[in-house]
Amino acid sequence: MASRPAPRRTVLFAAAALTMTTGCGSDGGGGGGTDTSAPAATEGNPATTGASPASTGASPTATAAPSGGAPLARTSQIPVGGGMVFPKEKVVVTQPSAGEFKAFSAICTHQGCTVNKVEDGTIDCPCHGSRYRVADGSVVAGPAPRPLPAERIIVSGETITLA
Repeated sequence: MASRPAPRRTVLFAAAALTMTTGCGSDGGGGGGTDTSAPAATEGNPATTGASPASTGASPTATAAPSGGAPLARTSQIPVGGGMVFPKEKVVVTQPSAGEFKAFSAICTHQGCTVNKVEDGTIDCPCHGSRYRVADGSVVAGPAPRPLPAERIIVSGETITLA
């Protein structure tokens, strides 16, 4: 029995479906555990300044009880006007103003690269130069087509954990 090649349309459709399922973006999930071995924030280390969650209703806010996950960071590690990237958790936490903490997906909305630093009030992607505001994750410079999705965090005392 001879096999015949799949029509071009079928191959293209399958490739498009695969791309959509493995492409960039965030599923919005916290991924469960956290890595406490993330780099500690230090002065002069731009990789430790980072992103924050959007200030919409879905954005994270301080909550009284911890989630049970391992802590991401201490509030003192997140600089005011900056933030910290947690590559393993795929999240960036920012402090746009004193005492206000936000979290966003660390996955660039352009092509799925992981952002790598927070600097000068923006969350920066090393792949194609997209930049996002630390206050709300909105796009400052493209080619990113949309803001970084907000992630939920819990701030309890001095501890920040994923919700």
